Amino acid sequence: MPANLTPEYFQAEKRYRQAKTPEEKVEALETMLSVMPKHKGTDRLRAELRTKIARFSEESQRKLATSRRGSAYNITREGAGQVILVGFPNAGKSQLVTTVTEASPNVADYPFTTQSPTPGMMMFEDVQIQLVDTPPIIDRDARPWLSNLLRGADLLLLMVDLSQEPIGQVEAIIEELGKLKIKLIERQEQGEEFWVRQSKAMIVGNKIDLDGSEENLRNLESRYGEEFSIIAISATRGNGLEDLKREVYKSLDVIRVYTKAPGQKKGLGEPMIMKRGSTANDAAESVHKDFQAKLKYALVWGSGKFDGQKVKREHILEDGDVIELHI
Repeated sequence: MPANLTPEYFQAEKRYRQAKTPEEKVEALETMLSVMPKHKGTDRLRAELRTKIARFSEESQRKLATSRRGSAYNITREGAGQVILVGFPNAGKSQLVTTVTEASPNVADYPFTTQSPTPGMMMFEDVQIQLVDTPPIIDRDARPWLSNLLRGADLLLLMVDLSQEPIGQVEAIIEELGKLKIKLIERQEQGEEFWVRQSKAMIVGNKIDLDGSEENLRNLESRYGEEFSIIAISATRGNGLEDLKREVYKSLDVIRVYTKAPGQKKGLGEPMIMKRGSTANDAAESVHKDFQAKLKYALVWGSGKFDGQKVKREHILEDGDVIELHI
């Protein structure tokens, strides 16, 4: 069966052959793939393009990781999870990071003030969560490293200005993420391209204190409320920030587990951060491999039927549990 390739395909193919960097090659290949007719005659060619995209994407990431510039944009994950802010100019990303962390990104009333990622630690109760400010998603100079950073995040916050047509902003952010091969879905769909990355996300509507924002928020909730958690805040006045912290922690899908030594009083020190669904055996391994190997049983305060209940290795822990390990 003939491929019947379009003029747009051949134009993109020409750009691919002229491309000098892996990033330029990937962009041209993605265009070729998107404009190619879908039928049996193009199956083999589509597979070849996907393979090339994967190869040049890996090459781009390797170059970025080994360059000085790349190391500056490689943010080491800290705390209970890495949460990255995504949005358009003047949505208030930098103001939010400044307000809820000790980081100091550039904050101004003109666009493109953020030129590189700025991490800060946000406290929710006794848990630290890493919050990362980024340049506007439409900043093409940031695209080579921004894609890699977003792909590694635990959660994306899509930040919009509630006073300026937020539905259109969300649609545009999702479209830009698509160009970076990032899809906001919970699970792989059958037949999904293997190079598409799925990321968890929630929507943060900023500037709820401005005129017209309340009505825009209702419209936003009507359009996206079933797909995403939506939190309304004012980064400058502090409205909704505690609700935001709580929802971020919930979306990370982790739990806090506290340990106590036998014979000591039950106190709440610094918790271990574990994935939801973790067991007493997992907690023992987090303390030390010897504990896991020698663990006989554990006592649990919180998720047991009564305080200090004796549980087996398979006991599933819950947020706020206190565990006493016996070897």
